[in-house]
Amino acid sequence: MMINLNQCAEYLENKDNFLLLCHMSPDGDTVGSATALARGLVSKGKKVMVKCGDPFTNDFSFMFDGLELTEQEDYDCVVAIDVADPKLLGEELNEIYGKNIDICIDHHASNVIYAEDTLLEGDSASAAEIIYLLLKEMKVEITPVIASCLFTGVSTDTGCFRFSNTTTRTFRIASELVDAGADSYNIIQVFFETKTKTYAILERLSLESMRFYYDDRCAVICVTQDMLKRSGSDETETTKLANLPRMVEGVKVGVLVKELKDGSFKASIRTHGEIDASAIASRLGGGGHAGAAACTVNAAKNEAINLILKEVKAELDG
Repeated sequence: MMINLNQCAEYLENKDNFLLLCHMSPDGDTVGSATALARGLVSKGKKVMVKCGDPFTNDFSFMFDGLELTEQEDYDCVVAIDVADPKLLGEELNEIYGKNIDICIDHHASNVIYAEDTLLEGDSASAAEIIYLLLKEMKVEITPVIASCLFTGVSTDTGCFRFSNTTTRTFRIASELVDAGADSYNIIQVFFETKTKTYAILERLSLESMRFYYDDRCAVICVTQDMLKRSGSDETETTKLANLPRMVEGVKVGVLVKELKDGSFKASIRTHGEIDASAIASRLGGGGHAGAAACTVNAAKNEAINLILKEVKAELDG
């Protein structure tokens, strides 16, 4: 059933033991939203646990500092946050919880509506915006650390307010979060201005792999497992690479093709203007937003790239 903010708030108020689930390859939005909601629930005397199929990186450590999490055998409310499809939880969490999720809170129009109840705002720039409004509905105090968690979600899912999904509400909420004490300067430094040495090497290797297609309207970079080994990096550092191809003048569709450990390839698609990234991804079994989407292709590298390029061309020509 589709629910609104008030119904979601009332549901959460009447439960006591929560499990909050983040998607694989956790980003600032899924982690920031989950930890902000966790802190709000704990402030109301609830017991909460936060889980993800992949490890949380050090960038997110401040979100967990001082947060009292309680592992439990049974949860009376399982909430998936920023998860459009239970497959995105990862094999293990999906197997355990995928068919038993009570609430999904999401902003992806491609959500497959798998939870018992769904709070969905497809035109919201981030899940963090929804969580902010939900916490206000629950009359939770927006402390500086909650504000910082949410500001991370809002800023990262909008590319530091550069993406086309950024709305006037996004700016208004970001302003209110700063007023509430969000450490906006350091968050932007960490997530947008700082590179590790291993990432810098990986970025160089990625740019060397860049190829152009369709009158230079499409740019593709490919990251292989070998490149990760050569750079000393890992998959957690590939997220920032997704925007590089789209930054090239004249490029309408930028694609990061990343080799996964199982040999399949994940495509992160970023677009400009009227080109719909989600349309490209959905035809390959994925989904997302108009400006940013992703899918996974089970094929060898060259075949995977050609399959992706075929759908990119269809969207460009369409």
